[in-house]
Amino acid sequence: MTSTEGLVAITRTFLASYYDKYPFDPLSDDVSRLSSEIRSFSQDLLQSFPPTEGESLLIREADSQPPHKMDENMWKNREHIEEILFLLDRSHWPTSLRHPSTSEAAEFVPILGQLKDKFERTLRILESFQSRNSERVFNTVMTYMPQDFRGTLIRQQKERSERNKQSEVDALISSGGSIRDRYALLWKQQMDRRRQLAQLGSATGVYKTLVKYLVGVPQVLLDFIRQINDDDGPMEEQRQRYGPPLYGLTRTVRFIRLFLSLAWERFEAFKLNRHQISVLEEAVNVYTSEFERFINFISEVFANSPFFISAEDASMLEMRKNDEYKEIIVPAGKSYEVLLTVESINSFIAWDFSLVQGKMNMDIGFSVEYTNNGGEKTLILPYQRYESDQGNFSTCMAGNYKLIWDNSYSTFFKKALRYKVDCIPPVLESAQSNAVEG
Repeated sequence: MTSTEGLVAITRTFLASYYDKYPFDPLSDDVSRLSSEIRSFSQDLLQSFPPTEGESLLIREADSQPPHKMDENMWKNREHIEEILFLLDRSHWPTSLRHPSTSEAAEFVPILGQLKDKFERTLRILESFQSRNSERVFNTVMTYMPQDFRGTLIRQQKERSERNKQSEVDALISSGGSIRDRYALLWKQQMDRRRQLAQLGSATGVYKTLVKYLVGVPQVLLDFIRQINDDDGPMEEQRQRYGPPLYGLTRTVRFIRLFLSLAWERFEAFKLNRHQISVLEEAVNVYTSEFERFINFISEVFANSPFFISAEDASMLEMRKNDEYKEIIVPAGKSYEVLLTVESINSFIAWDFSLVQGKMNMDIGFSVEYTNNGGEKTLILPYQRYESDQGNFSTCMAGNYKLIWDNSYSTFFKKALRYKVDCIPPVLESAQSNAVEG
């Protein structure tokens, strides 16, 4: 059993620092271009033949926002790939494709085989990624668990639970459940696992004591599983950083599936032309290559990401975060304000700012004003234009202080402002208060 002494669960601040080492190269512009073209083809097919109830459901899903969670997007991509493979299976082709009577149809047949091969390869890569990642997480957790009969019991319990879940899936398939039904069940099972972990991490009182000492779960591991998937927890940093390209790929595979579904149902009346086939082929090539690139990239990110860090490192990262400068763009003709509420006189307000300069040296107006509870304003620092400035003052009144960066005089040029503002309570008063309390 690996010791967890001196360790804390990873924080969002840590992951932000860790992910800085792993920038993802943006998706090819072809992804959005081809997605739009494929979606427009679907719209063309709907002009003369309105959608059925099932097709309307598919259209609504294709046009909706992708899920926010990364793993749910992975499952959705897997579901849509399987649905596409179902359509690309020869037994589900339109009759005129299974028995081609025209040169265009005959040319389309080998292309369909190539598209099927590409999706099958991507599906294998995705399945392997999900399996490896799940196993890695479990094995990492187990290194912090007791390596005696308790660890064996936990492994046996997991294996029994997974067998029961697989039996559920098998029973659904045997009863004629659709691909959509199967993936709805798989995602429900995934969420059940997550809820069970969250409940374990949030255990309190007698149950927590039993979990911690009888089962042997370290407190730091309980902390990790409790907070890891919080809406604003560590994984939200991952969603913010790597979610957008994955969301774009989810939209693409939805549009490809929608187009094929509509085209197959209308194929006898509206046979696909060479341009549509060419765009479909290019869209599949771009989607599968970019999705595989994303999976290979995120696999490396996940493989090297720790679950725990030292308490010292976590503290230093938080301190560094609080010291970091902010960067914003002040558009031409606009201003930017920071409002500070000061509760004690003799507080210090300090600032440090500069403009990120390009080929031309820029400046920006800066001033500080005070507003009392009655709304009366007093100018503390007169307006002046700077390229950069540092300064501070001691407040003589409690109330609201506003720091204003003004770019209203600029007609064409936006300004990239890098700044840090601090409001420091009176040190002497704080020290006297602590002495009294002590």
